[in-house]
Amino acid sequence: MDAERMRRALELAEAAEGSVAPRPPVGAVVCDPDGLVVGEGATHPEAGPHAEVAALAQAGARARGATLYVTLEPCCFTGRTPPCTEAVIAAGLSRVVVARRDPHPRVNGAGMAALRTAGIDVVVGPGRVRAGRLIEPFVHHVRTGRPMVTLKAAMTLDGKVAAPDRTSRWISSEDARRQAHDLRRRCDAVLVGAGTVEADDPALTCRLDGVGAAHQPVRVVTDRSGRTPPTAKIFHGGARSIVMTTQAASDERRAAWSAAGAEVVVLAGTETGVSPGDVLDALGARGVCHLLVEGGPTLAASFVEAGLVDRYVLFLAPKLIGGEAPGLLTHGVKTLTEAHALRIDRVSRVGEDIRIDGRPS
Repeated sequence: MDAERMRRALELAEAAEGSVAPRPPVGAVVCDPDGLVVGEGATHPEAGPHAEVAALAQAGARARGATLYVTLEPCCFTGRTPPCTEAVIAAGLSRVVVARRDPHPRVNGAGMAALRTAGIDVVVGPGRVRAGRLIEPFVHHVRTGRPMVTLKAAMTLDGKVAAPDRTSRWISSEDARRQAHDLRRRCDAVLVGAGTVEADDPALTCRLDGVGAAHQPVRVVTDRSGRTPPTAKIFHGGARSIVMTTQAASDERRAAWSAAGAEVVVLAGTETGVSPGDVLDALGARGVCHLLVEGGPTLAASFVEAGLVDRYVLFLAPKLIGGEAPGLLTHGVKTLTEAHALRIDRVSRVGEDIRIDGRPS
């Protein structure tokens, strides 16, 4: 039963992905002594309750003597909300099953120790691997102060992301595009460069059925000199927008972006653009834990060359373009020994396409 109940808690946590940063997505299930589910909950955004508190509130008095299944160790310190351990102890639970320990330095085993001291039986381990994947961006943010970076690209079998005339819609299949939108739902922010906005004018929203405003990523564009028009779609559609720019952009253009509803962040900049590291620092300070980079070859190359990509999601379409069409990276290495090596974690079919999930080796 432990595995079955934890699977449900993990489903609840997955539904919260992309909507609760800088909190981790967590799910919780409360079962009474007869094994009946009496409460469920998931992490709420902002100052709302954590998963455990939400599940216990739904269970009410039926939580006494019950078992709590939770995908991450309950917190034991006061942040925007009181410690979850206090609510768990006060509810009179007899047992808590935890998928994995919370790596936050203010928790890291102390939450489970507090429960055991209160006489609650604590079991750790069921669902550990799946729970670990869910909190990976949170862990990265806690350890580095920056978001975890996923680079997503759609390309032909010969590595071209557009035709010579820069047309790119649609290289990938409808099924692949649907998965790309689900990636947006699961991430906290999506990033493109000014060139992509000029060429495609993307909205950068998740347009899957049933996805509400809470799961829309923050839309971020890097624009060193002010090329992005204030009428661009990224400033409309109800989702938050940020422009990462430099002093090279005019005061008038920056004011126009602000008037369009965007937050304008002025960074030091480089000779060719905006430093990827500065972008990650700025987003991390704003609570972004998982960043999806969707930009063109120039932006992709800047993150790859800086060693800042943590995960790759590449969709390969059964097409060939050849010639001088743009590839995944604007500029590459000079010799094979300098190639950026990847470790392929999974290869799968998505409609007509092939999806490759990998990481830097």
